Amino acid sequence: MRILAFMVLGVVLFSGCKKDSPKAPEKVDLIAPAKNSECTPVQSDGDSSSIVRFTWGASDFTESYVLHVTNLTTGTVQSKNTTNTIETLSLTKGTPFSWVVESKNSEITNSTSSDSWLFYNPGSQISHVPFPAELTFPVQGSTAFKDVNGQIELKWSGNDLDDDIESYGVYFSDENPPTTLLRTTDAGVKELTVGVTSNKVYFWKVVTTDAEGNISTSAVSEFKTR
Repeated sequence: MRILAFMVLGVVLFSGCKKDSPKAPEKVDLIAPAKNSECTPVQSDGDSSSIVRFTWGASDFTESYVLHVTNLTTGTVQSKNTTNTIETLSLTKGTPFSWVVESKNSEITNSTSSDSWLFYNPGSQISHVPFPAELTFPVQGSTAFKDVNGQIELKWSGNDLDDDIESYGVYFSDENPPTTLLRTTDAGVKELTVGVTSNKVYFWKVVTTDAEGNISTSAVSEFKTR
């Protein structure tokens, strides 16, 4: 009986000392600037810039956030560490941007990223450049399975504040960057079937053109076939 009592006591003590595993920071929900919109700056910051306010929801198991804002014209990234859920940055007027928020805590090495939203910081321009197309499938860096005909369907989405996109030029190649124009589609067509070979890496991008002749180019995405 004494042995059994000691065993039960040991189990109780062990259970009492056991620590819960640290929890990863959760993904935040972005609030403003709204997705695919023209933002409303807080104030002007000289002739060429204005102050833009960013707002997102708090996430669980998070100690701090990192706001990343990318100038889609130059590719320049501005980052800001904060414990708040509201921050401001000075951004170039008349320019499209993307923004994303990382959630972090000191117990977990990896951070958790939010969705990426696009917005336009207004300037004196009358016509807006289209947002760069978002390449949605195959997912960047993924392995895609070809169908029985040896084909894969490329899919993307596009937005323009003027709603005057005219065409998408799809560039596709096994070389990076892809320089071969596979096809130009009308604004209403946002998917294209391509022939591929197994166990090969492919690269693709989409160039968007609107009625005013404004052009934007997506990032290059890659995937491997199986």
